[in-house]
Amino acid sequence: MGQGQQEKVATSLAGAVSEEISASLAPVDAELGRRYPGDPGTRQPVHTVYVPGDVFAADTIRSWGDQALAALDEHAPDAASFAAVLGLSDDLAAPVYDRVRAKLEREPVEDLRVDFEDGYGPRPDTEEDEAAARAARLVSEAYENGTAAPYMGIRMKCMEAPVRDRGIRTLDIFLTGLMEAGGLPDGLVLTLPKVTYAEQVTAMVRLLEEFEKARGLEQGRIGFEIQIETSQSILATDGTATVARMIQAAEGRATGLHYGTFDYSACLGVSAAYQASDHPAADHAKAIMQVAAAGTGVRVSDGSTNVLPVGPTTKVHDAWRLHYGLTRRALARAYYQGWDMHPGHIPTRYAAVFAFYREGFEQAAGRLARYANHAGGDVMDEPATAKALSGYLLRGLDCGALDIAEVARAAGLTRADLETFATPRRADLTISAP
Repeated sequence: MGQGQQEKVATSLAGAVSEEISASLAPVDAELGRRYPGDPGTRQPVHTVYVPGDVFAADTIRSWGDQALAALDEHAPDAASFAAVLGLSDDLAAPVYDRVRAKLEREPVEDLRVDFEDGYGPRPDTEEDEAAARAARLVSEAYENGTAAPYMGIRMKCMEAPVRDRGIRTLDIFLTGLMEAGGLPDGLVLTLPKVTYAEQVTAMVRLLEEFEKARGLEQGRIGFEIQIETSQSILATDGTATVARMIQAAEGRATGLHYGTFDYSACLGVSAAYQASDHPAADHAKAIMQVAAAGTGVRVSDGSTNVLPVGPTTKVHDAWRLHYGLTRRALARAYYQGWDMHPGHIPTRYAAVFAFYREGFEQAAGRLARYANHAGGDVMDEPATAKALSGYLLRGLDCGALDIAEVARAAGLTRADLETFATPRRADLTISAP
């Protein structure tokens, strides 16, 4: 057949066959769309900082940044010394160190949770009432005067019987205080701890529905994170994955699954010396969480280390190396968020995050550029890989590891282009020039 000659196209199936199949799968199509809407496309913080309700103050975020800078000044006053502690390559040393310092000055905390659970403990009702009202006032003022973290909120007590009423009251006081001060901030995040049954998630949904009705808010306005701290939250008595049920029980309100390193480890009987985020038990739990959350729009967060970078320089360096290594390990496993327990942790949190994105962004940008331009190369990438590459670059931009100008130079793409590739159903849209 000569080149350019039109092929004869023949089919055997009647058009009604396709229509019948589509009609039979319509419920499945709807179910997929409802249960697996995909990532929300919003910024995910690289960490969550927990501050007890009685300690939280108007200057907490700035204080954490100043303490972290002071720790650098004392224990790693320049790029070379910091790189030597963490094993950073020469080409990463200065860019990472400079960006860490700039981040600590500009935005030391990305996500802050005022804690009314384990970090706060049982208190007289009047005391917790006042602390919850104070937290609402301070959070509202922080958003109003521009000193807030991108995300802020509270961790209430759990839905277990002994503390249930107290947790509900604290949440009510906090949310009511925000409403009285002008409304709920866009960055509001709530954390429900020690969830063991999906019915406790349903109870949280009903609670938030009632608050929305009482205050005239749009239904579904308030979401929450589910904290995974018990064996029952991973595996139910019938052998099914409880955490998957919890996501569905949240009815679209779940924003995250947060792994509680020490409660979960203790629940399984892991001795204190071995309770860590890299224990096999932790890896198993987070893998289940990750699979359950995939495609649902719910993000997974790693836990924390309780080894604090305090004391003489040798001890601080040891704690920094541990925290840096655990953070890098989590990032490689696609846990892009974790907990930080102490101001001294955030220099190594940002160092690990910045190094992770900076050391790989040239390659990622080049691969994405070749994919966008159908240029081929030594790796055959698909839309799913383009999604991963663009997501990598977007996360690097959001946290400050990368600048849009350098990404544009390396990839020839705008942020809008990256966001297009990060949404698979739009991956075939025309790419604009940077």
